[in-house]
Amino acid sequence: MENNIEPYENNRAENAWKKEEAYLRAKKRVKAIMGFYWHLASYVIVNIFIIILITSNGVKFFSFGTFSTAFFWGIGLAFHFLGVFGPNFFFGKNWEERKIKEMMEKDNKYWE
Repeated sequence: MENNIEPYENNRAENAWKKEEAYLRAKKRVKAIMGFYWHLASYVIVNIFIIILITSNGVKFFSFGTFSTAFFWGIGLAFHFLGVFGPNFFFGKNWEERKIKEMMEKDNKYWE
């Protein structure tokens, strides 16, 4: 009598679990990005309203008080941006390599 039992390899379950985990991470990331965009939109709308309201009451437009809310809230918004997109947003993983290649190309054109 032959033994037709296959070795236990539950790849389907493992793959489904990995896909579910990736989906949940992506969903969390999208919510964080959406949260930042809502924060940015409320920042713009509220500060435009505040600046219009203050300047319509005869206050000097270029006083610090006019922009203090926008300034300090902007600092918080900048930290929110860094929390969502990370510090590597501007200088990504390959940024240094690309810059070195760009500088070398400029240097080669200069000496040709």
